Amino acid sequence: MRVVVVALGKIGLPIAAYVASAGHDVVGCDVDQHVCELVNAARAPFPGEAGLEDVLAELVGDGRLRAQTDTAAAVAEGAELVIAVPPLVVDAGARPDWRILDSVVADVGRGLGAAADAGHGATVVCVETTLPVGTTRTRVAPALAGASGLHPEHDFFVAFSPERVYSGRIFADLGSYPKLVGGCSEEGEARAVERYRAFVEPAAEVWPMGSAEAAELAKLAETTYRDLNIAFANELARHADRVGVDVERVIEAANSQPFSHIHRPGVAVGGHCIPVYPHFFLEGAPEARLPAVAREVNRAMPAYAVELLGRALRTDDLGGTRVLILGVAYRGGVKETAFSGAFSLRDALAARGASVIAADPLYDEAELRALGFEPWDGGAIDGAILQADHDAYRALTPADLAGARAVVDGRDVLDPAPFAAAGVALRRIGRP
Repeated sequence: MRVVVVALGKIGLPIAAYVASAGHDVVGCDVDQHVCELVNAARAPFPGEAGLEDVLAELVGDGRLRAQTDTAAAVAEGAELVIAVPPLVVDAGARPDWRILDSVVADVGRGLGAAADAGHGATVVCVETTLPVGTTRTRVAPALAGASGLHPEHDFFVAFSPERVYSGRIFADLGSYPKLVGGCSEEGEARAVERYRAFVEPAAEVWPMGSAEAAELAKLAETTYRDLNIAFANELARHADRVGVDVERVIEAANSQPFSHIHRPGVAVGGHCIPVYPHFFLEGAPEARLPAVAREVNRAMPAYAVELLGRALRTDDLGGTRVLILGVAYRGGVKETAFSGAFSLRDALAARGASVIAADPLYDEAELRALGFEPWDGGAIDGAILQADHDAYRALTPADLAGARAVVDGRDVLDPAPFAAAGVALRRIGRP
């Protein structure tokens, strides 16, 4: 099978490699010439994906995977399957910016038209980028038809199959979770399922979903569920603070029977997925109440962490204090700041008069300044809030935080003993 994978980012490139590893001929496409050059040199364009460079060395060396910038030309050569994984950029309100997706779809469409003129058979085009429900049928398929001059679900077929992987372990996830596939027609879905089974099975199953909309909604359901669950954990934690009990023990006890799976509270919910996809769900279901409330609860957690710091410092006014944010990445070990709680922490601290500084082992001083943070010079501070659970922070002690009188551990990773011994107030969300 000849497969074209469009957008060789942290999701697309591992998918391309996974397909090629199953014995198929894969062309990866990306608008970034440097990315294509690195892939063709069997070098990963980004760090952190386990096993990627080893796989690239094998696949590129054998000629099973190559990269190019011209998507239309790659599709025009004929492909049984085109997998499109373009990033769907969102603004501060998590509203989609369609320009990248529309550009990719237009390129694929032009390639489909040229492939048909050359006598190649019908291609299945499958989008894996998470989308609001209905986007595949009402936006992608008509755009492909317009760019190609062909008839959808006759000359080519359109499907949706959400990526369900976690950056850093994509190969393992692709072989573990069912691959959900939904088409815009019965025949199109059957063709898409057949093509995915050619590289997903037998490691994992391929599940036909009955429609593109069902597949789109399934992805929004699983990610929105996580936001709802975390919001409930945060509500439990705040109540635990009020009544003086340990929310960790409460959650562990509740989860000891099989009908409860409560997540853990934390200072913020960040990243490209969990804070964003509930908005995609609400775009199609504005009457839904729980996702909107959950987003409100989770967005309020950075301000609550600042409130905890004020209590620990025994003041409502943080004017004159110097407060350190530990970690600007949205989660530990990942050099990305999408919807990171560090931004809300910075703004909430500044609103209460604090002088805000930041540190992160993944970012240098210039990068921190570019993100709007004043880098910590290692000097004395009054307090700190741990925002990202980087491994480097797990061994922090008061000696590493010169002068700090209070610390809020927003990820519950610090050892309380050295802080208690040094007389430094340590606050953990929902824990005494």
